[in-house]
Amino acid sequence: MAASSSAHPFDDIRALLASMPTADQASMDAARERDRFLTKPPGSLGRLEEIVLHMAGWQRTARPTARRPLVAVFAGNHGVTARGVSPYPATVTQQMLDNFGAGGAAINQICKTFDIGFKAYDLALEIPTGDITIEPAMDEKTCVATMAFGMEAIGGGHDLLAIGEMGIGNTTIAAALYAALYGGSVSHWVGRGTGIDDEGLKRKCAAVEAALKTHASILHDPLLVLQHIGGREIAAMAGMILAARMERIPLVIDGYVATAAAAVLHAANPAALDHCFAGHLSAEGAHRDVLDRLGKKPLLELGMRLGEGSGAALAIGVIKAAVACHDGMATFGEAKVDDRAD
Repeated sequence: MAASSSAHPFDDIRALLASMPTADQASMDAARERDRFLTKPPGSLGRLEEIVLHMAGWQRTARPTARRPLVAVFAGNHGVTARGVSPYPATVTQQMLDNFGAGGAAINQICKTFDIGFKAYDLALEIPTGDITIEPAMDEKTCVATMAFGMEAIGGGHDLLAIGEMGIGNTTIAAALYAALYGGSVSHWVGRGTGIDDEGLKRKCAAVEAALKTHASILHDPLLVLQHIGGREIAAMAGMILAARMERIPLVIDGYVATAAAAVLHAANPAALDHCFAGHLSAEGAHRDVLDRLGKKPLLELGMRLGEGSGAALAIGVIKAAVACHDGMATFGEAKVDDRAD
């Protein structure tokens, strides 16, 4: 699903944001009814039962599945890295992408453990986005084309999706997006990313402050904020979230950087993330604050801040267990177990 061509490319995205499908209440009710007769006390599986209802509503079935999950990781480079905002050079982005391809990263091991499909995408790594402190990250056409790329990445036949990212400097980009969308002190949004020292943290804050000043005239419009302050991986993740919504596929958001893509859509339409799970609470920056603003309770809280879809992939393991219990557990009648006394 790609955005169509128009004189004003963002018009297509705005149209999608205004016409999103909703969850199927009848399927949720049917799943809830089945849950009543499974061989367990009501509510004893806690949030696993909530997960099943969410999956049922979006998959439009009383017995949802998670047999073909996919984690998609998008990789992009950023002009702002020239400002000394990361202890690692931009070349590491390509090196890590190669590591994904060789199966040597943490995300590869997690996906293998839980039988999750995995794809990684190179988003023109040889062409970093503009330095957001002095110029737009992208022009509108490039931003929308990158969102369209993310839309196409949902592929076919997947019943559960997750987004992740790789990009040296992108915690600076995420912090700038949050500061642009929510305001407040820049230092509240800026974290240490891959382990930057105190001087580097000052440079990071200064870069975000400069970006907000440079792009002050467009901060009222979330899509323009994405174009001017975001990155290609952020735009692609936003596109994938939106396409998953249009196809009614539940989607798991990863950590601090991936949530920035979600935050842009939420700012444009507060209902845009209704089909999404927050995979985990990142230890980076003010992620808890962002999730609170989005109305999302993370499935996991493990102190992780790796990115690359790792927290979302672990959350898929929990989701797979939830739907397996709902689908495979016997009812009281099938197991010949006495139900509660009347």
